[in-house]
Amino acid sequence: MNRALTRKWIWTVLAWGVALLVFFPIFWMVLTSFKTEIEAVSTPPRLFFQPTLENYVAVQQRANYFSYAWNSLYLSFGSTIVALVIAVPATYAMAFFPTRRTKDTLLWMLSTKFMPPVGVLVPIYIIFRDLHLLDVREGLLIVYALINLPIVVWMLFSFFKEVPREILEAGRMDGAVARDELFHLLLPLALPGIASTSLLAIILSWNEAFWSLNLTASQAGPLTFFIASFSSPEGLFWAKLSAASTMAIAPILVFGWMSQRQLVRGLTFGAVK
Repeated sequence: MNRALTRKWIWTVLAWGVALLVFFPIFWMVLTSFKTEIEAVSTPPRLFFQPTLENYVAVQQRANYFSYAWNSLYLSFGSTIVALVIAVPATYAMAFFPTRRTKDTLLWMLSTKFMPPVGVLVPIYIIFRDLHLLDVREGLLIVYALINLPIVVWMLFSFFKEVPREILEAGRMDGAVARDELFHLLLPLALPGIASTSLLAIILSWNEAFWSLNLTASQAGPLTFFIASFSSPEGLFWAKLSAASTMAIAPILVFGWMSQRQLVRGLTFGAVK
């Protein structure tokens, strides 16, 4: 009993240690956002200081935070909806009507994530320029949806495969067609998996920086562009940069915290029969 208790305490301490290690950069960023610029770069770093809100005021005066936040919301949720609209029927077909090439198709889709984005930047930039989609939210929304599509398909495929085929077969015996199977049987049963996939796609879109910095400017730029705007030729203003970063990640942190139960439930969907 003592040995089992000791092992439990060791794993608990280890888990807390890893959690604190991962959380520390966020903690330090938030702490730095309440310092002056001199205190932010002081050596050794100051842990105790007089907090100030001047950085948040300066950030809002320099750029319209709410405009960038709205762009991030529009792009994250919009691209996730587009990706789901494409992925759900495609995954339904591959999961329940597989062919000899289904696994090859899935592997090919995933292989597109192996290529560095900079490898296709020039052709995509030229296409966007010719179609007048540069600095247009709808253009960036399409890019976000497509770069997340392989992950969405793979996750939905694993969730759909966990749904018993007998349920769909029973529906067919009752006269259900493919549309009825998809909307009235499969989607309700796989809802936890779809929810967790959507949450992951939203987070990935919210944090995407490469394409937003290269395909947008002030009009369609999301919060990642908002953060990058505080890197100037005059140098890095660490306190203001930390304040801008805190304002950028705060909404997605709150959203993730509020939906963590649904996320865990979806990721463990089908693990216990």
